[in-house]
Amino acid sequence: MGDPLTTTKSPQPSGPARERRSARLPWIVAAVAALVALAAVVVPRVSGDAAENSDQGVATTEKQVNPDYGDLAAFERRTPQDPTALGEVDAPVVMIAYSDFQCPYCGKFARETEQTLIKKYVDTGVLRIEWRDFPYLGDESVLAAHAARAAAAQDKFWEYHDAIYAKQSPPNSGQITKDHLIGLADKLGLDVDKFTADLGSPLSDKLVRHDFDEALSIGLSGTPSFLINGTPIIGAMPLADFEASIERAQQAAEAG
Repeated sequence: MGDPLTTTKSPQPSGPARERRSARLPWIVAAVAALVALAAVVVPRVSGDAAENSDQGVATTEKQVNPDYGDLAAFERRTPQDPTALGEVDAPVVMIAYSDFQCPYCGKFARETEQTLIKKYVDTGVLRIEWRDFPYLGDESVLAAHAARAAAAQDKFWEYHDAIYAKQSPPNSGQITKDHLIGLADKLGLDVDKFTADLGSPLSDKLVRHDFDEALSIGLSGTPSFLINGTPIIGAMPLADFEASIERAQQAAEAG
C-alpha cells in the first residue's frame, strides 16, 4: 500500500484563532480563520441561474485560484498504489478533488456525478481521481477525514468514502461521532482495533492537515473544488461540465 502523502509546494496558512467547541486539532482554527479571509476575496458573485439552482453548486472561473500558481497541474501526485486515488497512475487526465465529508454538494457529486465519471473515464484508463481532504466545515469534518484515512490504511478508503456519503446528516448536527465512524468500519469488515488506533494517529493528522494546507495555498475556500489537469472547477457542477473538461484535457494531453 502506498503512502498518499507526497511533497508539494504548499505554504503554511496563518490566521487568528476563533472560538470552537473543542480544543482537538487546533490547526483547524487558524485554517478556518484563513478561509473567512479568503472568502471575502475569492468567492464569486453567483449568476442568477446558479443562485436559483443550488444543486449546481457555485459557479466559478479560473481567476479564483491563487495567481502565484501558474501550473496547477503541478499538484498532481500520481503516487503508485495511493489508496486515496482511483485510476491508472499514468492516465492522461488527473482530477484532484478537494472535498469535505459533511459537505452536501460533495455528497451529491460522490453519489451521482462521480459514479458516472468512474465508469466512463476511470475504468477506461482516461482519468485518475485523486482525493484531497478539505474539512473546512469543522470538527466533525476533521473526524470523518481521519476515519477515512484509517480506512485507507486498510485499502478501504473508497468503500468508506461511499459509506459516509451514502447517508449524510446536516453539517455539524452531532451525528458524526467516533462510535458512528467505528460502526461504519465494522460494517465494511475492517479490522476495528486497527481502525480505532489509526483514527487518532499523528500520521492521520499529518495527512489531513497537509491536504488542507494545500487547498488554502491555492486559494480554495469551499468544497467540492476540482483541478482537472490544472483547470479549476468549483462546485458540484452538472455532469456535462466535467465531461467537457475531461475530454478537452484528454485531447490536449494526447496532442502533446
